[in-house]
Amino acid sequence: MNPLKKIYCRAFQTGLKIALPFLPYRKPKIVGSVKALPEIIQKKKCGKVLIITDAGIRKLGLTLRLEKALENADIPYCIYDRTTANPTTDNVAEAVEIYLNEGCNCIIGFGGGSSMDCAKAAGARIAKPKQSLAKMKGILKVHKKLPLLMAVPTTAGTGSETTLAAVITDAQTRYKYAINDFPLIPRYAVLDPKVTLSLPPFITATTGMDALTHAVEAYIGNSTTYGTRQDALLAVRLIFENIDTACNDGSNVEARRNMLHASFYAGCAFTKSYVGYVHAIAHSLGGEYNVPHGLANAVILPMILESYGEKIHKKLSRLAIAAGLADEDTPCGEAAGRFIQAIKDMKKRFGIGDKIPEIQETDIPKLAHYADKEANPLYPVPVLLDASELEQFYHMLMTDTGKDKEKRPDAENNISGKGADENDGTGN
Repeated sequence: MNPLKKIYCRAFQTGLKIALPFLPYRKPKIVGSVKALPEIIQKKKCGKVLIITDAGIRKLGLTLRLEKALENADIPYCIYDRTTANPTTDNVAEAVEIYLNEGCNCIIGFGGGSSMDCAKAAGARIAKPKQSLAKMKGILKVHKKLPLLMAVPTTAGTGSETTLAAVITDAQTRYKYAINDFPLIPRYAVLDPKVTLSLPPFITATTGMDALTHAVEAYIGNSTTYGTRQDALLAVRLIFENIDTACNDGSNVEARRNMLHASFYAGCAFTKSYVGYVHAIAHSLGGEYNVPHGLANAVILPMILESYGEKIHKKLSRLAIAAGLADEDTPCGEAAGRFIQAIKDMKKRFGIGDKIPEIQETDIPKLAHYADKEANPLYPVPVLLDASELEQFYHMLMTDTGKDKEKRPDAENNISGKGADENDGTGN
């Protein structure tokens, strides 16, 4: 990156860090079960609810407990279940049309990050009916209060239930962009482990590693606060203690609950301290090829950490201690190496490879441009890289020929069909 651009990026990031204590961040109120929502809805005097989800989740019957609770409380509702794995501007328009035609005044995003992002973007369009989503792209362009928004995550990874962002894909150009503003933070986050019990092992793994990526990128960045560091460390500890159990014994309610809380705290960390180039690259791959976001993050994470080198060894050593991989006396470099190796070992245990077969070499300049545009100057990364420098990572992620494409479990190949999309909801 040229010196002038570096100065601009660091100045922009420093300005945001100075402003952090004065910005209206808030954490959603945690609710332990979908059965508690009718009381909240009645207390807020909402007349009709729009549930935004996807077809796979609806087919699995995951919304039935919520539907029954609403029916028992005589609260009318309608459902939009056509959200795709990377929600588009068309999805948002369809959801808004239902909301307005049915006379709703409350939104519940039910699902992975895609459903919650669709719900947030729909809320933004309802609050600002004369403004397109494209014009809300970027930071602090929503301004207005959304309808009552509640989030029910069915995956423990995206952290969308905590964040101020919605990631949307333009239906025509396939360009993926983020809308970031404080009104998009849901008022309530429902961390109900029972809605995650049917999550297949592979998606449990990739969404769990999505949460790990949120925590790690937030922690190693240059805009942390005491609170975000504590949230990130807690998330890393919970993930290392519970992800294998959640994958190997999906009916273990305690492990599922702990993973939901890990995702929540990782979300709280990155919504303030942001993420980095892992996410920027992953978002470009999701927008262009529909590569599931958690999977992309898991594949890319150790590669980017290694590229940062000694710059992040001290911070990675603290994460290694939180993960139970090192102690206070372990040299920083050794502890950092253990942490990166533990991520590689985790990937291997869960059948996650090191390549993204969808990448086409002719697309790389465009993809790197998208990643550069997303990350710089916003993300306070440890080492700054421009588009030409980011291209190397896409080349590293490519398979040499079509013959060595890595076979992935069926659950990952059709995430929406399994009722567990994992789009990110970071805007980061």
